[in-house]
Amino acid sequence: MSKQVLVLNAGYEPLSLVSVRRAVILLLREKAELLEATQQMLYSADREIPVPLVIRLVHYVRLPHRRVPPTRAAIMLRDAYTCQYCGEKPGQLVLTVDHVIPRSRCGEHTWTNLVTACKRCNQRKGSLLPEEANMAPLRRPFEPTYVALVLLSNPVAAARWECLMGIMKDTYAQN
Repeated sequence: MSKQVLVLNAGYEPLSLVSVRRAVILLLREKAELLEATQQMLYSADREIPVPLVIRLVHYVRLPHRRVPPTRAAIMLRDAYTCQYCGEKPGQLVLTVDHVIPRSRCGEHTWTNLVTACKRCNQRKGSLLPEEANMAPLRRPFEPTYVALVLLSNPVAAARWECLMGIMKDTYAQN
């Protein structure tokens, strides 16, 4: 079972993705409650549990601000595997990570200076500044939150969370 389970904090904000095994352990220890499950069941000697999709921690967990390093995979995830100069989605193998302000011009290796670029655009820009190459990024690079990257890494979990938040919003609107 390689499915991932979305874990929400007590206030319904996404915390992380965990394995089904870890989610079941949290449920059995009554540290979490089941919010959404599949039709499949897990069986033990004395009980059966539906395979969880979304769980919510019973007690609020206060986490320190988590910063994610700007790795190649994280940059591409943030930029939706899209070249930030031409807007094409050529596939992960054809994409590179470009320094908006080149390292040769004292550009830093930071979230706000890195974008996804196709090989063609990266070569065309070379070590020029965006103004010199007449190639501004389509979207200004930014540092995403840890939670945003968690949801971006699993669109199914993100859709479940959005659906759940829509249901919660409707419930509160009726009261």
